[in-house]
Amino acid sequence: MVEALVAQIPQGRVMTYGQLAALCGNARAARIVGGIAHFGDPDLPWQRVVNKQGGLASGYPGGHLPGSDTLRVSSVYQ
Repeated sequence: MVEALVAQIPQGRVMTYGQLAALCGNARAARIVGGIAHFGDPDLPWQRVVNKQGGLASGYPGGHLPGSDTLRVSSVYQ
């Protein structure tokens, strides 16, 4: 379910791990969503999933800078 929701996040928008967890039925499961993101399908736009401070998690697949560059190009993260 998490991966299906991530696939639906439009370009130029982001969601937090907590928001995704809430949509899955458990707002307190943000860490579980993070684990799914870490091991999930690398072709999904995981760079659109941010922490509660609005930044990329330190364990972002592909490293922090590639994700930041992707978000910057999308005009989301400055």
